[in-house]
Amino acid sequence: MKGHCILSHGFESGPNATKVTALSDVAEKLGWTHERPDYTAFDARTEVSDLGDVPSRREHLRSLIEAALPRGPVVLAGSSLGSYISAMESVNYPVAGLFLMAPPIFRDYDGGAHQLQSGEMPISVVHPWDDELIPYQHVVDWAQARRARLLLVHDTHRLEKHVAASAEAFEQFLRTL
Repeated sequence: MKGHCILSHGFESGPNATKVTALSDVAEKLGWTHERPDYTAFDARTEVSDLGDVPSRREHLRSLIEAALPRGPVVLAGSSLGSYISAMESVNYPVAGLFLMAPPIFRDYDGGAHQLQSGEMPISVVHPWDDELIPYQHVVDWAQARRARLLLVHDTHRLEKHVAASAEAFEQFLRTL
């Protein structure tokens, strides 16, 4: 085993979503264990957030990270809200890497406006030029400040046309760790 990948889906998606499934296939091919947590129970819109219970999503991810770290290196990966919680939790744990797809850089997920944070580790980002929710320039600036690998693609927020390209970028990323 090379390590463990925790692959977090986006809002109103699920653990069998196309992108996280493609990433799990890559992880398995390369000898990494992996899991795709189910956050759907946290996706009900609330008065605090129109994106569900983000603090509970983060708490669930923390429990998975804490269980995985004693077994070896951990890589966090996610799409949209899944990338947000992955990056924010990477600040608190010694993870080996962070792979983000369509990461929200400035959002109000838990009752206050936040800029996306990350720990100091290798980071790779895939983001669409035509994202209707997250301006690409925010992601470019964020990635540049962290010297992250960045792949910009001609697509929209869901990255539907670039599932294979995202999986290829994830494979390249895992091979560098």
